[in-house]
Amino acid sequence: MNNPEILYMVVPCYNEEEVLNETAKQLKAKYESLIDRKLISEQSRVVFVNDGSKDKTWQIIQELHSQNPMFFSGINLARNSGHQNAVLAGLMTVKDICDIAITMDADLQDDINAIDAMVEEYYKGNQVVYGVRSARTTDTFFKRFTAEGFYKFMKVMGADVVYNHADFRLMSKIVLKELENFKEVNLFLRGMIPLIGYKSTNVYYERNERFAGESKYPLKKMLAFAMNGITSFSVKPLKIITSIGFIMVFLSVIAFIWAFAAKFLGAAELGWSSTICSIWFIGGLQILCLGIIGEYVGKIYAEVKQRPRYIVAEFINNAEEKDNT
Repeated sequence: MNNPEILYMVVPCYNEEEVLNETAKQLKAKYESLIDRKLISEQSRVVFVNDGSKDKTWQIIQELHSQNPMFFSGINLARNSGHQNAVLAGLMTVKDICDIAITMDADLQDDINAIDAMVEEYYKGNQVVYGVRSARTTDTFFKRFTAEGFYKFMKVMGADVVYNHADFRLMSKIVLKELENFKEVNLFLRGMIPLIGYKSTNVYYERNERFAGESKYPLKKMLAFAMNGITSFSVKPLKIITSIGFIMVFLSVIAFIWAFAAKFLGAAELGWSSTICSIWFIGGLQILCLGIIGEYVGKIYAEVKQRPRYIVAEFINNAEEKDNT
């Protein structure tokens, strides 16, 4: 391989002071190995994206860059913008100075050794390489059940997502350029990347336990993330509401006939319980339907305003921009 490609690792960080030095150590060792094997260029870098952390994360990133500017770069966002926006900020910042980019979280749960296979698959002609979990043995039963249920539900809703894939993936410069054309404010990268197309493949790995610190995705955030994914990439919930409406009209006609039959048979006092239950059921159903419609209206509201998805306050990097002319 005469001209190995420039690889930029984009690592979003939010309050990761406990794990960041170990992550940097392992990534540096991996990069040295890849460079020795001539799989990546010596101009390759690791870019940590500080997503408005409240601890010493940005200070550690600055120290890593100061100690080894040939390996480590840093992006400091002006405020906390959320995981998906932090990933996108990193990708859009480095898209003009790299040939390929890999995104991964800072907690060392994604297997760093899978990077070798990702790069090799890229050289085989794949423009996108997804890191896919081979099993969920490290998850609790509840986490495994809900996560797998989420991916299956997304498929049912019509969203093209890669099963058991999070945000550990490789993308070529071509894909990054196309990703830039996606302007939506409500980001769900797991659904956006497959929409771009191009040749892709999967690399399977076993996910590790978190090295240190706490998970940044408690149940509340997981549910919000799932709702964002569903409403960002599928209108099936709205179609389901329409179908429910037709079903309820049909049931109402049956109930109307039953009520008149009961009246003429002299059993009008019967059915009080069923009437009360049906009122509560229909009322709850209406509120649920309004809530789903509200989710879509809220997303339209956010998209119309077109506010910036992130603001880069600082980018520390010693690399010169490549001449793309």
